[in-house]
Amino acid sequence: MVEYTPGSLAFLVVTGLLAGGVNAVAGGGSLMVFPALLAIGFPPLEANVTNSVAQAPGYVGIVAGTREDLRGQGERLLLTALVAIMGAVVGCVLLLMLPGAVFDAVVPALVLLASAMLALQPAARKWAGPSRPDMPDRLVALLPAIFLAGVYGGYFGGALGVILMATLSLCTHDSLVRLNALKGALSLAVAVITVLIFAGGAPVDWFAVALLAPTTLLGGFVGARLARRLPEPALRWSVVVLGTAVGIYLALT
Repeated sequence: MVEYTPGSLAFLVVTGLLAGGVNAVAGGGSLMVFPALLAIGFPPLEANVTNSVAQAPGYVGIVAGTREDLRGQGERLLLTALVAIMGAVVGCVLLLMLPGAVFDAVVPALVLLASAMLALQPAARKWAGPSRPDMPDRLVALLPAIFLAGVYGGYFGGALGVILMATLSLCTHDSLVRLNALKGALSLAVAVITVLIFAGGAPVDWFAVALLAPTTLLGGFVGARLARRLPEPALRWSVVVLGTAVGIYLALT
């Protein structure tokens, strides 16, 4: 049982605000909350599931802040959300049934690979040929990649936004601002599944969730409004830098 102090409560509030904003701008904010929970005494599994549940309201804030950029993406959103949800169910079941080391061993490599993919996105798109907004998405690659991202999100979730942004940027033909909005909606879909499954079968600390949820919601909304005003290169490199830092952090812990 974690004993809360005024200092630890303030620490979680500030971390939740920052995490919500980082999730909106680049993705990876959940990796701020996870070590914060560990630092105040949570066991790893409890910190992981509590973090996953607490992030969900932040994604609501992101979707609210980017709803204008989701217009015209209805079919894409429906297809990818359904696939992400199926993946999230698989990931949640794996978390509750398998030892953490089975999946955590590949997490740093996944995050670093996603960051590299996004850094090389302009060159990759040039190699792949001309890209126009009216061109069809590469569904053969997009849907399996989104499914795997959903599995990752259901199991761990840290830096899910980085993986989603890298996948969307390489498999679709659209601006990063609009893809950032889609990333937020897909993250919300995964988060809803984790809440539903973990609420009934995982050691969630609901006091910490009650503390973090409104702060991630506020941070997500504010960060989403900021992300809409960032130039595409700034948004891309924000994700790359943060994702690389997250991957290195995971590899060393």
